[in-house]
Amino acid sequence: MQDTDLLIARHPATLRLLVEEKLRAAIASGLFKPGQRLIERELCELTGVGRTSIREAIRQLEAEGLITVVPHRGPAVSVVTAAEAREIYAVRALLEGYAGREFARRRPPAEIDALARDVERFARAAEGNDRRSLIEAKTAFYATLMRGCGNAIAMQMLTTLHNRVTLLRLTSMSQPGRLRQSVAEIRTIAEAIASGDPAAAERACIVHIERAATVAIGVLEGPSDEKPRKVP
Repeated sequence: MQDTDLLIARHPATLRLLVEEKLRAAIASGLFKPGQRLIERELCELTGVGRTSIREAIRQLEAEGLITVVPHRGPAVSVVTAAEAREIYAVRALLEGYAGREFARRRPPAEIDALARDVERFARAAEGNDRRSLIEAKTAFYATLMRGCGNAIAMQMLTTLHNRVTLLRLTSMSQPGRLRQSVAEIRTIAEAIASGDPAAAERACIVHIERAATVAIGVLEGPSDEKPRKVP
């Protein structure tokens, strides 16, 4: 993602949402890195909007856990500790296991087709190893998984968790061999759902999350079990 991608066309009715989406995408893509301070004036220049819109967007992203407001220093991209990551992945495994199971039980044809397309899109992105394409493809896969389960409450809860996971996803996928494994895992999920096997779909979703968690938490802890990083 380039700095120029943050520039926003002005549509007053949806301006706040557009700013939120741009900043969320910048964090997800790694343009804004964990711990990086977010200077209000610079964000206004990058997006082309006023301070009020920037402040409203920051408040929303703070509520989602993507931004932390540091006393006397202002907002910064949140840093997820190993302990927080364990909690996030544990809840994700429960909810996504449920989503996979319900998706396989319901088997809505349009969503099954969409899931197959999402898998192939992610496989192509993995071959190119483009960070932005990877994040967009994986996000699309999870969006279809959530729609397919047919539970609006589970979808809402998973959306909140996924917003936090964007801070960890690139950490996990950047490790040697992880992308290839991830492609195989989500392909297994899609096949179990398409075949109408709820138990296999649930198990495949949980395995995928557990493996991603092992990699991401291992990176966060470091080889010497370092203390969690703090926002500078």
